[in-house]
Order: sequence, then structure tokens, then C-alpha cells
Amino acid sequence: MISDFVKGRKKFDLPPDIQKGIALHRFIDEWTDQHAVTKELKNIFKPRYGLYSAAIMDVIYDHFLATDLDHFTTETLEIFSTHTYDQLENFTDHFPERFARMFSFMQEQNWLFHYHSFYGVEKSLGGLKKRALYLDDIHPAFELFQQEYKTIKAGYSIFFPDLYQIAYEEFTRLTGRENG
Repeated sequence: MISDFVKGRKKFDLPPDIQKGIALHRFIDEWTDQHAVTKELKNIFKPRYGLYSAAIMDVIYDHFLATDLDHFTTETLEIFSTHTYDQLENFTDHFPERFARMFSFMQEQNWLFHYHSFYGVEKSLGGLKKRALYLDDIHPAFELFQQEYKTIKAGYSIFFPDLYQIAYEEFTRLTGRENG
């Protein structure tokens, strides 16, 4: 959760297990960006959003994961979200300042759960706009997401099983544990 908020060598100030979580997050981000399906899907957003197309795809992939019935029902997504916030509460002393400010809003508004809805995607894209230096209007990205929904969902269906496998392998490598 905090990986995007920990810059440079600051990660070495954190406990080893958090460092491993950051390494896993960064591995997943890099691997995702290099996947052929992601590269193709980013082209939907690239003409207008350039490098931000990767961040937009991250939000959209979160939506498809939240609606993926192989992983979540509405009820299990709610349970997962609550459990995640509860677990994060145990590590607030290690939150970077920017994430600490954002976390209370994330929890109160239940961002993780709301990824399953168009409302949640739109709000998340709005949050991306607030954090990005050079994004002026994110609404066209939301419109493109809606227009290209079936195409993006088909891409997700190819991409995610690959991600799931490679992330599991990297988790096992980093932690020495076979289940997480």
C-alpha cells in the first residue's frame, strides 16, 4: 500500500517485512507495465494521457479484480477490504506522511471496496488527478474506460492469470513462504 509513497533509500528505514512488501509491489508494477496486454490497453489512453496511461490502467485493473468472481463476491470484497484496513492499522507508525493523511479517507470512504463500481473508478481517477502534476482533465479517461469496457475486460482476463502466477512466485521468493 505504501510503496508509491516511499522514495529512494527511505525504504531501508522500514522493517524487513515492509521492505519485502514494497519490493513485491514494485515488482508487480514493473511486470504489469511490461506485459503485452497492458501495453496494448495503455494505447487506449496514451494519446491523451501519455505516461499517465499506466496509472490509469492500474486503477482500471483494480476495478476488474474487484469484480472478478473468481476472486471476490461483493460480500468477500467487503470482508477483504475491512481486513486490509484492520491490518494496515497495525502499521500506522510506518506510514509515510502523505499516505498517513490519505489512509483515513481511504478507510472512511472504503476505497478498496468501491473499486467494484463505476463510482469508485471515477473517484479513484479523480484522486489520481489530484496527485498528478500534469493531469488537467481525467473525465475523458473515465469515458474511454466505459466505452472500451469489453475490450479492457477481455485484456484483463488474459493478463491477470499471468500476474497472479508471477506475483505468487515472487512472493514465495521474497518471503520463503508458499502462501500469503
